[in-house]
Amino acid sequence: MKTAVIGGGASGLIAAIAAARNGAEVTIYEKLNRVGKKILATGNGRCNYTNLNISLDRYHGKNINLAKASMEFFDLNETLRFFESLGIHPYEGESGKIYPNSLQASSILDVLRYETGRLKVAEITDCEIKELRKIKDKFSIIGNEDYSADKVVLATGGKAAPQLGSDGKGYEIAKSFGHKIIEPFPALVQLRLKSRYLKRISGIRFDGIVKGVTDNQPDNKLIREDEGEILFTDYGISGPPVLQISRKVIEEMNQGNNVYISVDMFPDKTKLQLYELLQSRFTDIGYKSLEESLIGFINKKLIPVILIEAGFDDLNKKCGKLNKKEIYKIIDILKEWKFEVTGHNTWQQAQSTAGGIDMSEINPVTLESTKVKGLYICGEVLDVDGDCGGFNLQWAWSSGYTAGYYSSI
Repeated sequence: MKTAVIGGGASGLIAAIAAARNGAEVTIYEKLNRVGKKILATGNGRCNYTNLNISLDRYHGKNINLAKASMEFFDLNETLRFFESLGIHPYEGESGKIYPNSLQASSILDVLRYETGRLKVAEITDCEIKELRKIKDKFSIIGNEDYSADKVVLATGGKAAPQLGSDGKGYEIAKSFGHKIIEPFPALVQLRLKSRYLKRISGIRFDGIVKGVTDNQPDNKLIREDEGEILFTDYGISGPPVLQISRKVIEEMNQGNNVYISVDMFPDKTKLQLYELLQSRFTDIGYKSLEESLIGFINKKLIPVILIEAGFDDLNKKCGKLNKKEIYKIIDILKEWKFEVTGHNTWQQAQSTAGGIDMSEINPVTLESTKVKGLYICGEVLDVDGDCGGFNLQWAWSSGYTAGYYSSI
């Protein structure tokens, strides 16, 4: 049995291992000059390769329930055992993230490549697959040369980070066999905002809560919220919680809804607690100007911007002269600073792809195409995307192992 794996990323590598362990003669066809480049970029180079909080509600897609079978076939525990058997000792980080104990993404890629080598999996790199055809019981794989296989695992990735090999080619191949594609869009990506102050506050980081809200008056709908380190940039906003909510925000925008985000810079304090704190502060240093009075309380670069946003024209006004209503104007910005979302960064900056090949046209147990026998599809090219924090790599391992295993039967 000859199995061709098109794409040498996370799902492709584990698919190759699963197929080879089950007796198939496996060849990986990779567009770049080496396999696994995208793995090296995950987790800021540390590769949080799974998460202890894996559950289907951390994943998204039109028919997400159809991902359940492969997620259970090769689940979190199987993933941990698989990598431990290859030499990866797990290290638990924040929010359930699991890293190799070396904290090096290269460790994950190294052990996967050692295993494909042990199993005599062939690698053909610098090989861009232009077309895939099914002729009787054989697949014809047209790339730099013409190749053939009995079974094919399509593991080409989505469109995120095209510089690392994901260019959307898998969608074209799937469409050539009649598969429906849910329109892809960037997920886990920075958001662009409308504000005249972005250049002034660019580079400022803080721990806070960011919420995405639809601007449908009077019933504004909370899209999603998340907490963590937030970063203002010259184009908008970034940081893990922003990436986390970006998928839902962009989905709402794609449906024609106006969306804004709300930033809470003091998530550990209520508005009343902030009022009591600021009132006491302004009483103690009432001789200072409003601008001077907030030094040491919030980032100095933020002070004039927040005061202007709160409606203050005179920043030299003595802070001791502020009344309750004026103090609450400041608090409203600190707790609910609103920005209109105008867009998002490009595929180059995105960490994942939303949308892809419709799961309703895939056998959920084997991940074999219902359109063409012998074609198995896995990973990011499918309409399945996960939250930030190791969830997308778990989908790569689960779907890749499932597709590889069943392609060898």
